[in-house]
Amino acid sequence: MSTEAARLEPLSPFEQLSYARQIVRLEAQALEKLSSRLGLEFCRAVDLLAACTGSVIVSGIGKAGIIGLKLSATLASTGTRSLFLHPTDAVHGDLGRVRTDDVAVLLSQSGETEELLRLVPSFAELEVPVVAVTSRSSSRLGSAAAVVLELGPLQEACALGLAPSTSTTAMLALGDALALVTSRVRGFGRADFAKVHPGGALGRQLAKVEERVRPLTECRVASDSVPLREVFAQATCPGRRTGAIMLVDADGALSGLFTDSDLARLFEARRYEDFDRPMSELMTKRPTTVVVGTMLADAIAILADRKFSELPVVDRQGRPIGMLDITDLVGMIPDPPR
Repeated sequence: MSTEAARLEPLSPFEQLSYARQIVRLEAQALEKLSSRLGLEFCRAVDLLAACTGSVIVSGIGKAGIIGLKLSATLASTGTRSLFLHPTDAVHGDLGRVRTDDVAVLLSQSGETEELLRLVPSFAELEVPVVAVTSRSSSRLGSAAAVVLELGPLQEACALGLAPSTSTTAMLALGDALALVTSRVRGFGRADFAKVHPGGALGRQLAKVEERVRPLTECRVASDSVPLREVFAQATCPGRRTGAIMLVDADGALSGLFTDSDLARLFEARRYEDFDRPMSELMTKRPTTVVVGTMLADAIAILADRKFSELPVVDRQGRPIGMLDITDLVGMIPDPPR
């Protein structure tokens, strides 16, 4: 610790919070100015990335390099093939990764980063267009780029005005905007997103319903022409049963649903004569269903919004293939708003 730092008095909790809020406000103000600064150059950059048939090569060094890593990852996860190229590794052989159908995005606050400037001639030789993310279009990097996304003058939030903070926040936000607008232009949808996010909780919600459905062999299914008494004598299945019976018509299409709650209401009302009536007269007709191929997240939203415990899954002809049971999806149902 320097002598100067040792002489500084410790900050009180109030002063710490005051300084922290000042930092956040300063960075927020910088983002607001950056938002107003965006113009047609941004659209030109999006056009380059959206039309790229190779990879978007992202490069930067230091803190800008860390932001570049994040930008490359965001591009890749939202439908734009991308890789991060470290400037030092690049001039020691990794330039061999670059192809003529690529686009380069180079990040440098000053626009004078020597390690990046050394790459520009190689990109020019390969006819790889360069998008520069920098504070000044008049910088050496800006002057050499096909497109410049200018961050503008920025005051670092660091008390010394030296540590990259506001500048990296601006790069991060601009990178997100670049990646997400490009993704939208490319028509990248939820199904595409699911293909590259198969793991974890996100992957589970982006799965299709058939990946979590209880198969028909584990569900109770009966003909809608059979009396209730006979259905309960016959409609059995192995393992933990679902709370509903799926009723099908003569063609095998789902025609109705009869739940344990429906049965309880008959008992409570002492409607014992109904036990000899056909299910078609007692079931809930045209129940809510989801079709094979539906995103699991959409099915979960139906269960949550309508407070259902079961949701039949049917094929394109309306024939049941299984049931989504809420007990199988515990932990995936969103908490209700408070």
